[in-house]
Amino acid sequence: MTEFESVITRGMTPISEERRERAVLVGVDRPGSTWPLASSLAELERLVDTAGADAVATTTQKLDAPNPRTFVGTGKAEEVAELARAHAADLVVFDDELTPSQQANLEKAMGRDVKVIDRTALILDIFALHATSKEGRLQVRLAQNEYLLPRLRGMWAHLASNRMGGGVGSRFGEGESQLEVDRRMVRKRITSIKRELKHLAEVRAVQRESRYESGMFKVALAGYTNAGKSSLLNRLTNADVLAYDKLFATLDSTTRKFELPEGREITVTDTVGFIQKLPTTLIEAFKSTLDEITGADLVLHVVDASSDEYEAQIAAVEDVLGQIHAQDLSRVLVFNKCDLLGEERLGALKARHPQAQFVSAATGEGVGELVEHVARVASAQDEHLDVLIPYNRGDLVSVAHERCHILSETHEEQGTRIVMLAAPSFASMFRPYTVG
Repeated sequence: MTEFESVITRGMTPISEERRERAVLVGVDRPGSTWPLASSLAELERLVDTAGADAVATTTQKLDAPNPRTFVGTGKAEEVAELARAHAADLVVFDDELTPSQQANLEKAMGRDVKVIDRTALILDIFALHATSKEGRLQVRLAQNEYLLPRLRGMWAHLASNRMGGGVGSRFGEGESQLEVDRRMVRKRITSIKRELKHLAEVRAVQRESRYESGMFKVALAGYTNAGKSSLLNRLTNADVLAYDKLFATLDSTTRKFELPEGREITVTDTVGFIQKLPTTLIEAFKSTLDEITGADLVLHVVDASSDEYEAQIAAVEDVLGQIHAQDLSRVLVFNKCDLLGEERLGALKARHPQAQFVSAATGEGVGELVEHVARVASAQDEHLDVLIPYNRGDLVSVAHERCHILSETHEEQGTRIVMLAAPSFASMFRPYTVG
């Protein structure tokens, strides 16, 4: 592996339990932050653990604005370096995104044996660990390479510093040549990945279009990572989707059919979880997956009711929904993990969010009420039809049974008389046969 290729995974690599890396966490408290610094760092520690390392020390600094050279102040950067040496740390993780120059300067201050990464690189590393499908792996590789491209110059700084002399004639050398070669290689790789993703996106679009043409009501599960979306999908549809108590345990969207009590089939799609400060490169790379949300008739915004930061998590999800232009879709707040709340806290939550649904995917509590609510939303635009279908159109009778809500059915001399509720996408098929 060349040096520039190794940087793609320079954050953290899968490590055995016997040799987990040791990390120092660094956070900056800035005025106007919507997320408490302590909570953000606690989440960063969970991310570090998910990636396979242990947080051995944490340090913070109050700043009005980041230092353009080292993000934190110069004195704090030296303090972080001392902290890393004192705890024999392998890496330093910053809770905010670093510019390429900030990262290069910090790595110089930390010394050769300590890696410096930011929250974005950490999340990319976790996505790389958990991506299983071809599309998921390509999406992660695209985000990694786009993150890497502007940081290539810092990789070759050691070559530039080893050149002899300066002035005219010294501006062309091995480092700059290698830098340009690597830039071309990364750009070529980005283009190739985008081409593959475009093909896979077209395949996904065809599959999605077939679901749209089926007229099925489409529900998408969206929410903060680890809110319990996969567990809720499993509870609703008896699916066997991976559901771990880890951040970003699942990345690939999963669609399952689900039959409402009235007999109508709908689809329910689980999507990748969101997080605060979700890298824009990831949102762009996962756009075809996130399109599963934008194409839904109803979005169930799943919230971890047991989290002290649930309101900030709701805001983070709403922000991402806005970035993918899904903010105007019909959606319902679904508070999950309600079995972990006491009666007083649950009562207060219900009073604060009277339009929400309250469930426990673990115990099944409240899931029946949620299903009834989805059924009401699904049938809200249904058209009431009284039709007489000729006996030679048994195919329409089958569609009525599979896709519509049958209120009554009788067999008459001229055909099958059906009174039903039909979704707009199906109503046009039956209107020529209306009676009464």
